[in-house]
Amino acid sequence: MSTLAAIRSLDRRAKTSFIAAFLGWTLDAFDFFIVTFIVAKIAVDFHRSIPDIVLAITLTLAARPFGAVLFGAIGDAVGRRLPLMIDIALFSVLEFATAFSPNYTIFLILRVLFGVAMGGEWGLGAALAMESLPTKTRGILSGLLQEGYMVGYLLAAVANFVVFTYTPWGWRALFIIGVLPALLLFFIRRHVEESPGWKTAADRRADRKQPAVALLRTLPLMLYAALFMTAFNFMSHGTQDLYATFLQKQHGFSPTVVSFLAIVAAIGAIVGGIAFGALSQRMGRRFGIIVAALLGIAVIPLWAFSGSIAALAAGAFAMQFAVQGAWGIVPAHLNEISPPHLRGSFPGTVYQIGNLLSAGAAQIEATIAATSFALPGGGADYAKALAAIAIVVLAAVALFAGIGFFVTPEHRNEVLE
Repeated sequence: MSTLAAIRSLDRRAKTSFIAAFLGWTLDAFDFFIVTFIVAKIAVDFHRSIPDIVLAITLTLAARPFGAVLFGAIGDAVGRRLPLMIDIALFSVLEFATAFSPNYTIFLILRVLFGVAMGGEWGLGAALAMESLPTKTRGILSGLLQEGYMVGYLLAAVANFVVFTYTPWGWRALFIIGVLPALLLFFIRRHVEESPGWKTAADRRADRKQPAVALLRTLPLMLYAALFMTAFNFMSHGTQDLYATFLQKQHGFSPTVVSFLAIVAAIGAIVGGIAFGALSQRMGRRFGIIVAALLGIAVIPLWAFSGSIAALAAGAFAMQFAVQGAWGIVPAHLNEISPPHLRGSFPGTVYQIGNLLSAGAAQIEATIAATSFALPGGGADYAKALAAIAIVVLAAVALFAGIGFFVTPEHRNEVLE
């Protein structure tokens, strides 16, 4: 079944739920990735170093588990729809407020609060979508759903290109644009119904009174899944967050060229996520993840050490095809291995714990680039730092996927209730 055929096969409730989850994740990612394109510009404005500004990315990621636990618990208690609307409104307002940060301290505080709001969106949206989809379409549309993240990255790259190429506006304008996700609330309010999986769960009544206790009962599975998602998030942020800085500082590319390469990478990611999501429906979730991770290792030389724009574009496309190909399987896989009565909180919580444990990825890379891999003539060697981190985390993703065979079945062909 093709992606278009899978979408056409959905009834109205499944289709609107999927659209809401996809757009929510897309716009959430757009708001997050804006910072990664303007690290250098914010550093100049606030008279800070690049690692100081990268700290904002670290704190945003570190705050996400708090949002996952908070909004996930609410989602298991009252349903997915209402908490999702509250969450989208919150991160939109915080993004808008960031545009008016008077100093570095306020900027950091707002990014921490944004991280809490961002942390709640993925778990709620993924549960709403996966519980509403027919079993046979879950893998295919899981890939498309997760690539809302890279569509957000693509939109951030386009916004960065337009603002700095065709307008006199500065970096603050991008955060003002970031209030647009609030418009999604009108669509959800009018067209999206509550998750049928949540409404029909026979055991939700008892566990929604004590969601934290219910989560603790799944501790061994949660520990495995959190470590798995740590490797995943290190893989994602390790290949994305400093990529624009690498192109600007080590290659001296203009914002136009950086935006072009980011757009190419985003297209590769979207294609990879959809392709591997569909592939996982046939060959299995874990086998699909292992294949994608090994492909990522193979393209590291092209991605990090190419000298021409054309070769760098090919490397960017291939790397994100692999990285987001693996990620495209995650929404379906986490929801399938989750205890049914905790599907609002378990996937989002382990996902965001992974974000917390990998929150320092960009700072680690920046530090390694400036110290262990400093260029002979001075300056940071981002290429070697990015390559070193990438090979370790891609191998870790493949390893944890293999360990998963001994932890819990995949349940990929079962109905989510």
